[in-house]
Amino acid sequence: MRAIVTAVGRSREHTFTKPTVANIDLVAGHGVEGDAHQGVTVKHRSRVARDPSAPNLRQVHLIHSELFDDLRAAGFDVRPGELGENVTTRGVDLLGLPTGTLLRLGAEAVVEVTGLRNPCVQIDHFRRGVLERVVGRDEQGAVIRRAGIMSIVLTGGRVLPGDDIIVEPPTGLHRPLQPV
Repeated sequence: MRAIVTAVGRSREHTFTKPTVANIDLVAGHGVEGDAHQGVTVKHRSRVARDPSAPNLRQVHLIHSELFDDLRAAGFDVRPGELGENVTTRGVDLLGLPTGTLLRLGAEAVVEVTGLRNPCVQIDHFRRGVLERVVGRDEQGAVIRRAGIMSIVLTGGRVLPGDDIIVEPPTGLHRPLQPV
């Protein structure tokens, strides 16, 4: 299956959802141009309250559209951007990627995967019942997070729906994704 970008979004305000747009521009070391979470240091309000000088490992949020398929099958109509992601993908096992994986988005942009999104109660404020679908436990009781991954921008460029995604795993040890 071809790995592609299916939607892109951004919001200048700290809103839960991000309206989808025709394209986004990624800026190296900063994130999505015109997005409230763009910057070298943390921008998520809870993280700013803890340490405003911490590096922003959450510049670009990606979610796999297969999650939306699963949610629709469970009776939840959730569309791209509604869970706050900047890039919606299809054909990439985002949750199975190791930390440090490079994703080439379109002709120029390159992001580095930094970790998992840690879903919070805001998801249930958006639509009750969705949180329990994106956070669960495996047979051993370990928490499973399905609400996408976070990344930083290494190389800027324009990203738009239909762009190919090329996955470049890191060399060396496979480091499983952890929440960031």
